[in-house]
Amino acid sequence: LLAAALAGLCFGLFHGWICKFPKVNDIAIGIALMLFGTGLAFFFGKPFIQPSAPDLPAIRFGNWSDIPQVQAALNVNVLFLIGAALAVFLWWAFRNTRVGLIVRVVGDSADAARAMGLNPNTVRLLATGVGGALAGIGGAYLSLYYPGSWTERISSGQGLMAVALVIFARWNPLGCFAAALLFGGAGALGPALQSVGVTQGYYLFYAAPYILTLIIMIATSSPSRTLAGAPGELSITK
Repeated sequence: LLAAALAGLCFGLFHGWICKFPKVNDIAIGIALMLFGTGLAFFFGKPFIQPSAPDLPAIRFGNWSDIPQVQAALNVNVLFLIGAALAVFLWWAFRNTRVGLIVRVVGDSADAARAMGLNPNTVRLLATGVGGALAGIGGAYLSLYYPGSWTERISSGQGLMAVALVIFARWNPLGCFAAALLFGGAGALGPALQSVGVTQGYYLFYAAPYILTLIIMIATSSPSRTLAGAPGELSITK
């Protein structure tokens, strides 16, 4: 987890540093870094394709049931609980702390931040680095818990789903957590059907998260809906 957080931090800081230059599209740079990171992960990850990583600790909330499917569904990973607590904390911090308000001001208006004596580039660099570290931890969850081993392109586009998730949640931490539950539930349809004996057509439900992403992107395609809640300094709002 620490190595994943460090790698994400480095990518985040690099992204934040590049985006401080004039006329640089932060979204385009983000896509380029995503492709670079995918290739870099495969280059360094070849020796780790076969071995399975040790599982992250999980809390068993389903021991009261004798049904294996219920026990498996209620086997909650520690990172999930930390993520839930972090979503609540960030929602509160962005509205009630000085650091949170500084991040919001810099995200909405660089001119207003400069008028307050802030350096927008420094704030963005630090915020992007922290976000990259959290994204790295989220990516490590895939190889350390679900499915518990590393393969090429293990994320299966879930990073792009996260972008749709944030737009759908209007950049609200609590909304992002709720949307993540929705996407996670959609992704669990296929395995759940297979576990209860549905053997025909269940694989079609594996596409549910991607279909849901497409539906959300179409539903929020109008400018008034897509940009609602977006930071004013984001490239797509300029």
